[in-house]
Amino acid sequence: MSQDQEPGEHGRPRPNLGMLMAVLGVVYGDIGTSPLYAFKASLQFFDAAKTTHVEIMGVLSLIFWSLIVIVTLKYVFLVMRADNRGEGGILALMALAQRVSVGRSVKSAIALVGIAGACLFFGDGVITPAISVLSAVEGLEVSAPDLKFYVLPICVTVIVALFAMQYKGTGSVGRVFGPIMVVWFFIIGLTGLIEIVPHPYVLLSISPSYAIGLCIQYKGMAFFVLGAVVLCVTGAEALYADMGHFGARPIRITWLTFVLPCLILNYFGQGALMIRDPSAIENPFFLLAPAWIRLPMVILATVATVIASQAVISGAFSMARQCMQLGFLPRMTVRHTSNTEEGQIYVPQINTALAVGVVLLVLAFKTSDNLASAYGIAVTGTFLCTAILAMVVFRRQFHWSRTASVSVFGALFLVDLVFFSANTVKIVEGGWVPLVLGLSLIGMMTSWKQGRDLLLSRWKQSSMPLAPFLARLPQSRIIRVPGLAVFMTGNPDYVPTSLLHNLKHNKVLHENVLFVTVENEDVPEVSQRRRAEVSVLAPGIHRVILRYGFMESPNIPRALEDLTEQLNVRVSQASYFLGREVLVPGMAPKLSWWRRALFLVMARNAVPATEFFRIPSDRVVELGVRITI
Repeated sequence: MSQDQEPGEHGRPRPNLGMLMAVLGVVYGDIGTSPLYAFKASLQFFDAAKTTHVEIMGVLSLIFWSLIVIVTLKYVFLVMRADNRGEGGILALMALAQRVSVGRSVKSAIALVGIAGACLFFGDGVITPAISVLSAVEGLEVSAPDLKFYVLPICVTVIVALFAMQYKGTGSVGRVFGPIMVVWFFIIGLTGLIEIVPHPYVLLSISPSYAIGLCIQYKGMAFFVLGAVVLCVTGAEALYADMGHFGARPIRITWLTFVLPCLILNYFGQGALMIRDPSAIENPFFLLAPAWIRLPMVILATVATVIASQAVISGAFSMARQCMQLGFLPRMTVRHTSNTEEGQIYVPQINTALAVGVVLLVLAFKTSDNLASAYGIAVTGTFLCTAILAMVVFRRQFHWSRTASVSVFGALFLVDLVFFSANTVKIVEGGWVPLVLGLSLIGMMTSWKQGRDLLLSRWKQSSMPLAPFLARLPQSRIIRVPGLAVFMTGNPDYVPTSLLHNLKHNKVLHENVLFVTVENEDVPEVSQRRRAEVSVLAPGIHRVILRYGFMESPNIPRALEDLTEQLNVRVSQASYFLGREVLVPGMAPKLSWWRRALFLVMARNAVPATEFFRIPSDRVVELGVRITI
């Protein structure tokens, strides 16, 4: 191992200043902008005129220990140890848990937990841009009250512009994200520190006794407060999801040495301001800053929330691709926006859906306070799913004892469950939004998975095994014509239906034939050494198995070009034969009526295999296959 690499970090280079700045720009946008609304939302349950240091310091204590227990202990020190070949995120953790589990029923249960977490993440992807941009632009009500009526139009304009620019990719914009977030964290930490210095007693809120005292004194109301306090840890999942970009160590360093201290200083500064002037509840974040800097703070906050939104949107694109590769979503258009970075992608269908959802939320809820009610469910639901999967992985992969894994992650699960339960009381006020989104997506993903599995079983029943076909081929009178034919098939042990239909109608077979099967593995990326497996089945007939990880997008022509010398054919002149499935409802369906209807709609709107596999359209021959479902 070279001196430039750190052991245990999958060959990644040692963290340097540039990498740490990039981490700040990509990872912390969501959690870094939570001071805009979290503290204010947590105090809205108390009478502003009668709010005392008891309520303020109790809320500060809850926020402090939430950041310590959920973000620092659970994610930074524990969950980030469970990487899937360097990658993180709920689906990577799900794949890891399935790999170390035994039993089909256990793997199915783990898959359901992973899908639920992924669906809630998509719900988070709709709410984060809405609440973040709204809370930032609402600063105009403090810095320029005359512009109050322009808050909603400005928000919608910013959001539409943000989604309209997605097709260009994040590479060029990403270079300035880091320095902006450095300035952001420095300023919010400094403004908080300035307010803390004359009122240092607010630092006593670090003691958990204030949080416990608040819960004892207010009992039922404290339960509602917890539902708002959880807003301070939104974005914690991003620390784990973005681990694949930078590794765990840079994220831990930036969190412990810079981000966490700045967040705590700002929250405690807002608390000190509230103790000094309870009327600051109107907007404690912006009132914390001197009057002359408030308008620039609104601009900086808006930029910071755009960065936070960008990180969530990019994460949604990556999550969608992972779901496609794992077989939970139909094929969608995946465009690469960088010639060098594989992870920079653009998914138009997801972008449009998110844009419509975000704009509708802004117009429906109108203020960040109203939207805060919808936020906690998605965040805490994902926390619960992560805790369950982590318990399995640490028990099996890290060989923790059952007592240790259940005790540690069971305790963290209970903490997450308390926060989740506190947010369920806000279902009527807006919490139904992520629940409806999550349940709808779960229904779509499970229906697609079950439908594809049913198609595969029907296809096997009507297909011919490959071995007897090849055995009879030398004695057959099939005419071999010049050229190379590539037949795509989902199962390498059966004759592709497109080949059978070609023989039936054209009665010829090319001199060179490739049976190509794409296999998706439960790893982020497949090494080039394992990418392709070539077998000689008969003279002029080869079987090629191409393997891709769930973070990769297949490119069949490029993969076959790399095999030119091994196959001894001109792959650039190949003709691709694909079977186009024509699905029709059957008389005795295996799926329930709503799953079948949903599956058929998704199948009809799926991106053609030629586009998904990046096969040139002018070299494709499609043959229809009628399948009853």
